[in-house]
Amino acid sequence: MLPDPIDSLACWLGLAWLRAVETPINLQFHGRMLTYVINDAAASFVVTAERFLPVIAAVAADLKEVCAIVVPDLTEPVRVPSVPLVGGVDFFRDVEPASDLTPPLRHDISTMIYTSGTTGPSKGVLIPWGLWADLQETTGSHLNEQDITYDPFPMFHGGGKSLAQIAIRSGGSVVLREHFRTDAFWEDIKRWECTFTALLPAMAEWLLARPPHSEDDKSSLRRVGMVPIIPKIEEFKTRFRVQVQTNFGMTEAGVPIGTAPFTSDVTGNYRSCGRIGPSYEARIVDAYDYDVADGDAGELVLRSKLPWGLMCGYFGRPEVTAKAWRNGWFHTGDVFCRDADGNFYFVDRMKDALRRRGENISSFEVEALVNEHSDVLQSAVIGVPSEFGEDEIKVYIVPRPGVLPNPKALLDELAEHMPRFMVPRYLEFIEQLPRTEATLRVQKTKLREEWRNVRTWDRQIGQFLGTDTSA
Repeated sequence: MLPDPIDSLACWLGLAWLRAVETPINLQFHGRMLTYVINDAAASFVVTAERFLPVIAAVAADLKEVCAIVVPDLTEPVRVPSVPLVGGVDFFRDVEPASDLTPPLRHDISTMIYTSGTTGPSKGVLIPWGLWADLQETTGSHLNEQDITYDPFPMFHGGGKSLAQIAIRSGGSVVLREHFRTDAFWEDIKRWECTFTALLPAMAEWLLARPPHSEDDKSSLRRVGMVPIIPKIEEFKTRFRVQVQTNFGMTEAGVPIGTAPFTSDVTGNYRSCGRIGPSYEARIVDAYDYDVADGDAGELVLRSKLPWGLMCGYFGRPEVTAKAWRNGWFHTGDVFCRDADGNFYFVDRMKDALRRRGENISSFEVEALVNEHSDVLQSAVIGVPSEFGEDEIKVYIVPRPGVLPNPKALLDELAEHMPRFMVPRYLEFIEQLPRTEATLRVQKTKLREEWRNVRTWDRQIGQFLGTDTSA
């Protein structure tokens, strides 16, 4: 639990030479969630910074297998109940560099990253070093020793580790940050002369939302990885004079699909995640694992052509691992389709797919259409109960700064560009979408918890829910 990304990276790589397994912890965790991850991982040691010591101390009595808490930057002695506390001076006293160690191999476990746990308790994903090695061909083949990569993701997140890995393996340099900051992004790019970075859609939208500047197209940044591509991608490319790559990746599988390497214009097919990488195999299957035809939607399943290219399993959960790996393929839980040229298209998370009036609907596709509206900065779509069974569609919209759209007019405009069954019935304007700390993924479970409120416009009745029209 180290906030400094350089310390975190050094700790991770140092443990690798010892064949020890690192479990990075989200810096926002505390209380019950923190206790759960440490105990579920069967952690023997906790390495943290002094600023997080109160958070660790608060749960120390409930930690089952922790032998010691190591605080390299400890300045003041602190008593932690039940667990020995070791400061950096004592920890490194009389330590000499090891000379007889060998580097880790593909099959060695590099780290155990806990997933978000949206459908149940978070699970520890056992990631071998082979997974990181294979990232290079789908995400880092364009990099060389002259490139400087800007890594805005925390080291407890797979994205942070991925960018650091491909930069190191390319022989270039990497600038590490604890987290992404819109107001510091271009200043950092200029200061360190960064040439490559990766952005989540929310990050790209935040950068576009800033007032235009005469220096926007004059930075050292030349290439951006963006997953997925935002609707206003041409505006982004032109304004910042960058090339854009996209891909599909997940903690358990690395980045098996992508549009690398970069060219002068990656592709005009921005809805595609790219094609399968040389070291992977992919299929689109139905509920019984039979292949579906090109153009039809189904679950994306994967496997690696090389040993140890995907996750080794979920720690302590053999049944869950077996289910994910049934019939010899890793089941991603994502709905995809593929065209005749081998391009893969993300449709939706299986748990976020909607069904309305007999039609299967992708929340991802609805969001993409909503985000094309000039008044919309970001959106999130969820399914809510319908009095007729199946789902009704509710859209949460973050308006562009300084804009206050009319809900009826906005939905009417959207209806001109959507099939009737895809037009949201409900709309709520919101200042910001709830997101996870690490991945900035929209927390749709929170949106579903209190979807019915007086701020929600109902297109069917033409008024806000709970509005009294009897007076």
